[in-house]
Amino acid sequence: MASSGSPEARQTHGEIAGAAAPERRLKLYSFWRSSCSYRVRIALSLKGLDYEYKPINLLANEQSHPEFEKLNPMKYVPALVDGDDTVVVDSFAILLYLEDTYPQHPLLPQDPKMKALNIQIASIVGSSIQPFQNNSVLDFIEEKLDSQEKVNWIQYHLNRGFTALEKMLKGCTTTYATGDEIQLGDLFLEPQIYGGIKRFGIDMTNYPTLARLHEAYMEHPAFQAALPERQPDAPSSPEI
Repeated sequence: MASSGSPEARQTHGEIAGAAAPERRLKLYSFWRSSCSYRVRIALSLKGLDYEYKPINLLANEQSHPEFEKLNPMKYVPALVDGDDTVVVDSFAILLYLEDTYPQHPLLPQDPKMKALNIQIASIVGSSIQPFQNNSVLDFIEEKLDSQEKVNWIQYHLNRGFTALEKMLKGCTTTYATGDEIQLGDLFLEPQIYGGIKRFGIDMTNYPTLARLHEAYMEHPAFQAALPERQPDAPSSPEI
């Protein structure tokens, strides 16, 4: 599967967290700009897990390669391979798998109310925002209508979702969305906020809580390591 960047690109986030494994059991099939892959990269870094980065160039349709389709019949990234016989696809499922299998730095709190809040945030981003900006959706809209309608579509769904999240997090005074430690909701929020700012021109002055959280995330080493432009398959001068 050819890719922009080295086809056998590797990235070691465990070293960033100070916990490198003697050999890599984990492989992450990822695309540098994918917000779903971004979520998983943050989690792997937070948990100090070393992994092999396997680039899948969505813009070159590498997700349709038969070899990758064997891993994920839906032909989406990310896909996680753990050892010889475990394949997990879909970012939400991967994050829950990592939570159960690698308990260091828990992503879900024990308190039922706060756990539910994290899952709500993740579900809003994962179900009510991100799917509307998939390449296949945007290509269809541009083909049937035009480029400006594509932008209008993206911004409508982003603003709708951000408005709901801003209301949900109203009064948040903790460092991150649901506490002073990074949790599941944060892993969904930041890639979407980042993409909203960098790719889709969302005015974050309308969302002061989300804007404050974005600044906090950008200072965290795990989020910095997972940035799209820092991935081995990112172009040398990426247009996010």
